Amino acid sequence: MGVRLSALLTPFAFLAAVFPAAAAFAEEQGYADHPQAEALIQEVVKKGVDEKRARELLSQARRQDKILESIARPAEHTMTWARYQKIFLQQERVDAGVAFARENQQELARAEAEYGVPREVILAIIGVETYYGRHKGTYRVLDALTTLGFDYPPRASFFRGQLVALMEMENQAHIDASEITGSYAGAMGLAQFIPTSYQAYAVDYDQDGVTDLVNSPADAIGSVANYFHRHHWQPGFPVAARARIEGQGYQALAKKGYKPSFSLATARKNGVVAVSCQDDTLGSEYCFDLADDTQVALLDLTGEKGHEFWMVTRNFYVITRYNHSELYAMAVLQLSRQLAHALEEDRS
Repeated sequence: MGVRLSALLTPFAFLAAVFPAAAAFAEEQGYADHPQAEALIQEVVKKGVDEKRARELLSQARRQDKILESIARPAEHTMTWARYQKIFLQQERVDAGVAFARENQQELARAEAEYGVPREVILAIIGVETYYGRHKGTYRVLDALTTLGFDYPPRASFFRGQLVALMEMENQAHIDASEITGSYAGAMGLAQFIPTSYQAYAVDYDQDGVTDLVNSPADAIGSVANYFHRHHWQPGFPVAARARIEGQGYQALAKKGYKPSFSLATARKNGVVAVSCQDDTLGSEYCFDLADDTQVALLDLTGEKGHEFWMVTRNFYVITRYNHSELYAMAVLQLSRQLAHALEEDRS
């Protein structure tokens, strides 16, 4: 018919159709004898991992088809903001965040002072990622990373890199790579760090000699703050403001994505103005008054009442470094504001 197979199948079904033998093999025997396994083993051996242990881990790994199904349909790519926000902007999650804050007051205050990241933003990240430790993931990270590293061609190289890092971390973070569980993408612990982020940004914030993001709230708090700091979070700088739109000039700006790439002056010339904190006609706490040369981006989200226009700054972009999604970053922002209000009430 002249139609490509990939055009007739979902991404997951396409993979299964193209690699049926490999799928069956991995499900029954693991990945130790996979054609690409030897190269990975030699790579980790050069990094100090015991060869016998590397082969043992690959032989224990099993392909998980549900992981391939999940990565083919991430929520951030299939939902509108109206649907997405209902998952995370709930009073129950705010209440859980306040309880978590009470139990970790000193660590949150210390992280805010040392890294310049507001405690409510740190809390919002942990709240969105794992509901304060309630949902840390049920997949074996080993299975997730081998499945994606060997059977998901679009990002196989990336996930094999994560698998290498996981094997290295057994000694570095005192993790049993054959047992630790996490998300379908191999993220672990309260803060859901992938292995390379664990290596690069995790800190032993409780100073007990082990960097433990799975069981130590202090390490998770410090690591989230360090992650934001290292990605150039600007302390005290606004994250986003609601925007007013006139005409059709905004459309070209909205297509540029969520990374700030034009100035407020340019936005104004195209009929887009950020809500001023001196203007109470919209009744929004999401406002700012910044210099004309401030670099921003424009979001056009589909909310419960239709279009929602937002002007976002570099700090919003920093949130997307944690998860490359404007919906994710907006959920973190708005949950952080809810938490800030709740924490203020809790102190009074």
